[in-house]
Amino acid sequence: MLVNAGRLSSVDVERAMTASSLRWRYLSVSLAAGLLALLLAAPAARSQPSGDDLTVTVDQAKLIKLPDRIGTLVIGNPLIVDATLQPGGNVILTGKGYGATNLMALDHKGEVLFEKTVRVEAPRDVVSVYRGADRYSYSCAPLCERQVMLGDSDAAFKPTLEQGVARSAAAQAAGR
Repeated sequence: MLVNAGRLSSVDVERAMTASSLRWRYLSVSLAAGLLALLLAAPAARSQPSGDDLTVTVDQAKLIKLPDRIGTLVIGNPLIVDATLQPGGNVILTGKGYGATNLMALDHKGEVLFEKTVRVEAPRDVVSVYRGADRYSYSCAPLCERQVMLGDSDAAFKPTLEQGVARSAAAQAAGR
């Protein structure tokens, strides 16, 4: 609006600035929401297991059967899963930490016989209790008992682990 020979009144300037500010704010919020949706969707899409993935529970073992002519096993990240080759092509996978890695089996010539993604997941019968920032895990099958899990707070992890070590040492000493 032009008033007084090309000059804008202070009210007109304020209205124009408010409208411009609202448009930028709307555009910024829309852009941020779109980026957030993309960021949240991308990891979810990548983490979807395919039907060919092997799944192991942390702190548990799983037996898989592979060809008996395996010469070498290769683990992408041994902090996630461990593999032990037994005679006859039996492979024991042990979940060490949460996440996904790959497992490759090679013959004696270095040819790839087998390659899969291995996903290590949390057990399904665990209940997590949070006390402030501290996490305590309990295995509830059928009674809830304290269980040491990756990610538990030091206040929960250390005493439970120490009790388990002391119990094992006492059992070994009694067997001698």
